[in-house]
Amino acid sequence: MNGVLNVVNHDRNSAALHYVYPVISRRAGGVSVGINLNPNNACNWRCVYCQVPDLTRGTAPPVDLNLLGCELHAFLTELLHGDFMQKRVPVEARRLNDIALSGNGEPTSAQEFTEVISLISRVRRELAVPAAVKTVLITNGSLLHRAEVQQGLREMAGMNGEVWFKFDRGNAEGMLRVNDTHARLNQVRSNLIAAMSCCPTWLQTCWFAMDGAPPSSQDEADYLAFVSDIVRAGYPLQGVLLYGLARPSMQAESERLSALPAEAMQAFAVRITQLDLPVKISV
Repeated sequence: MNGVLNVVNHDRNSAALHYVYPVISRRAGGVSVGINLNPNNACNWRCVYCQVPDLTRGTAPPVDLNLLGCELHAFLTELLHGDFMQKRVPVEARRLNDIALSGNGEPTSAQEFTEVISLISRVRRELAVPAAVKTVLITNGSLLHRAEVQQGLREMAGMNGEVWFKFDRGNAEGMLRVNDTHARLNQVRSNLIAAMSCCPTWLQTCWFAMDGAPPSSQDEADYLAFVSDIVRAGYPLQGVLLYGLARPSMQAESERLSALPAEAMQAFAVRITQLDLPVKISV
């Protein structure tokens, strides 16, 4: 485990472990302990901005729960009681912010998802991980209708849990263009409502230019209409995590993508806050 971590390097192999990896999260503002349940680089979506190389369509392979438990226990022990922070983390980021299920594909596609959540809970108790340390699920939300996934989310809620639910565009054409999925908006809405009923949930939105053009006025209007409907219906959405392109895509569309100016990101954030929702921006 050599080299100092930074917000650009999210190498899943930086700790030389199979499932567990540390990153400096620009959105979290500290060290995030990532859990990669998709070491096979398989996902049921293919977002054009995805940084995973050799991404393939598919689901997570079987999870070796014993190995994951050993890795997570050992790495959290090193973070909490060893010198990892001093050796590998810049001074301004030397705080453990969260344990995040993310990685190289959709984590809820793992058949052992609920067992993984229970394992995290056990390790947290054994090591007396501070309650302020969040447990975060970063998900495209496509499988949150499954009862077993919802069971896991309810357990997560007791571990200072948060769901970061991907929602990049508010129309079918945009979702196909950006996420390469034929997901239906009514199903997205239903899955989002399910997530919010189980665990505090934020939308996470990647906003960027494609072929030099920013998201269209229709993209903005459709996005805001979707979110406004959720808010007006009284669902407890926590807010929006709005972010841009910080690292290069590893997908075929990489050369077509570019970051938006900070003013454009801020202007869109203002429109979201007018729906009485907090917005956290990272560019």
